[in-house]
Amino acid sequence: MSQIDEVRILRREPFAGGIAFGDVGAYERLDLRVFFSANPDAAADASTLNMALAPTDPHGKVAFWLDVFLLQPVVPDRANGSLFLEFPNRGNKRCLQFYNDAPGSNDPRTPADAGNGWLMRQGYTVVCTAWQGDVLRGDDRLLAGLPVAQSNGKSLTARIRAEFICDSPGTTVLPLSTKNGTRPLPTVSLDPAQAELRRRRYPWTEAEAIPATDWEFARVEGGGRAGQGDVTGAETAIIASDSHIYLPRGFETGWIYELVYTAKDPLVLDLGFLGVRDLVIGLRGGLGARNPVRARIDRAYAWGRSQSGRAIRDFLYRGYNANPAGGRVFDGVLSHVAGAGRTSMTLFSNLVVAASQQYEDWLNPADIFPFSYASSTDHVTGRTDGLLKRPDSDPLVIHTQTGSEYWYRRGSLVHTDSQGRDLAQPDGVRVYFWSSSQHWSDPRPGLPPKGICTNYQNTVATSPFFRGMLTLMERWSREGKAPPPSRVPRVADGTLQSMADWRGAFPAIPGIALPMGPNALPRIDFGEDFATGGAILEPPVVSNDAAYAVMVPAVDCDGNDRAGLRAPMVCAPLGTYTGWNLRIEGHGAGALQYFSGSYIPFCETAEERVTRGDPRPAILERYATSAAYVQAIRTAAARLARDGFLVEEDIDRIAAAAAGWGGARHVVRLPVADTGSVG
Repeated sequence: MSQIDEVRILRREPFAGGIAFGDVGAYERLDLRVFFSANPDAAADASTLNMALAPTDPHGKVAFWLDVFLLQPVVPDRANGSLFLEFPNRGNKRCLQFYNDAPGSNDPRTPADAGNGWLMRQGYTVVCTAWQGDVLRGDDRLLAGLPVAQSNGKSLTARIRAEFICDSPGTTVLPLSTKNGTRPLPTVSLDPAQAELRRRRYPWTEAEAIPATDWEFARVEGGGRAGQGDVTGAETAIIASDSHIYLPRGFETGWIYELVYTAKDPLVLDLGFLGVRDLVIGLRGGLGARNPVRARIDRAYAWGRSQSGRAIRDFLYRGYNANPAGGRVFDGVLSHVAGAGRTSMTLFSNLVVAASQQYEDWLNPADIFPFSYASSTDHVTGRTDGLLKRPDSDPLVIHTQTGSEYWYRRGSLVHTDSQGRDLAQPDGVRVYFWSSSQHWSDPRPGLPPKGICTNYQNTVATSPFFRGMLTLMERWSREGKAPPPSRVPRVADGTLQSMADWRGAFPAIPGIALPMGPNALPRIDFGEDFATGGAILEPPVVSNDAAYAVMVPAVDCDGNDRAGLRAPMVCAPLGTYTGWNLRIEGHGAGALQYFSGSYIPFCETAEERVTRGDPRPAILERYATSAAYVQAIRTAAARLARDGFLVEEDIDRIAAAAAGWGGARHVVRLPVADTGSVG
């Protein structure tokens, strides 16, 4: 099997200025680079599909490395014995942001970067490790040094597709990876005639071809101002590039541009999973005297959100949680907002691309059977499978998802079969639906923006749930105390519905357009090569006649989701909070927008409600004063804490945030000292 050859300490320093975190005390920060070598012939590494394509050293081994970020108590005996590992999303460290309500930072050093210090006060050994090989250096992202795949020493090529959508006008140059922070798959030929560029209004509409004479493989340099360090003033240069596309007239906002070209030099991406497996084995004691973790570790948990939540599901499905020496790598995993997807960890994959949505990246092969942790049968192919199928190494699982995953990411398939029937989960799995919240919820409050959406962005605060979920996992793993049963919408009780039933129940709010439906999942054939780790077929074959059932949560009379785990803001609402939002005119009008949810404010008074014809009771018809609203929020938070979904310390924090009619998360203009009168 693979092994760790070296643990190189790049930096070691006190974390957050050496302040004490409760009884645990001070923490230290270590920045590491861990070097691995793998044996292509090892049976234990058979899940690494493309290892045979990696170049080997004189000893026949495949070399690679991962960046690792580590926070640990200065006094080892004060650690709680649990390693909490984040699968970073596109190389970005986010666990302190979501678990500690800290500002987002890839270089956390100060007391402010520690947020409320919750992870540290619990004594966790916190690890963030690179796994995604196509992340580029910059912004303090974590990197993985993975080899370029070859065949008999020669470059590999494949016909692939890249998709671009610009929300801001004036863009003329884009990397082929679509993101500056991601390694592009370079083109074999700089001749535009050897590629195809086209654009669509919607994913399902006919494409318009863009002539090869109108664009090129190039990038633009310069354009600065005289006196700003550019001795040539505002001159620009157009430079041929095998990693960029240049459209002189600019990419028109809202259009979907597709570039089909022959790419070369893919990475052996799934070595990243192999490295995570062996890193955790090493940190749990396998490294012996070389181990940078000083505390004894007897539990390990993995957490990831969105793309990295999908990575965790793929990590389990492909068998990486099995320790080759026996037992589990992670005792428990917490996958958040992954929907029904996994990664497309194959040759010529662009891992930074978001999972398939209704408008964006619709053909990204993230959602492929099996969708659920439980075993079920694909009614289209007759194949039976599930994400968990190795009882000796399968971990405990807490899977959490918001309203957005049901609309954008086929979230219902996590707990139904492919025909939309309720599917019981294994005993070691809990699925919790965070009702009426959206995919991305900033732990730090801010006024709701609209951007290119028709409605305000959803503002439901959910960060306290992260602390609650990890606490449930810790008790489950250490004490055998099982968490409350899964809380998801179900067909059996009418809380999981077809789009037709949902539309009939949603309130007729004046001026609010409704989505045409959730992001459906047709039958897509990506080709035989994709199934075995190769490039996908271009174009994939789409068959709408063999679609999978995608359903949505039922709503109450306010339009808020009925089932699931309701955050205090949903229990005591000041508006309708949905998992969906729609694009505005000029940006794909009417289609679902990225992963956005909506906040549709209630009218403030009964008079306003009657005048506007809004069927939802007004704020002052629900709460006589702002103090009554705060009390309703506190009551909801206390109930969630009693059920184990929140930690006790969050009750006061949540109530404080509700002061002034929800403060920065709402657009209520009522006076704080309102007595209920309207004058």
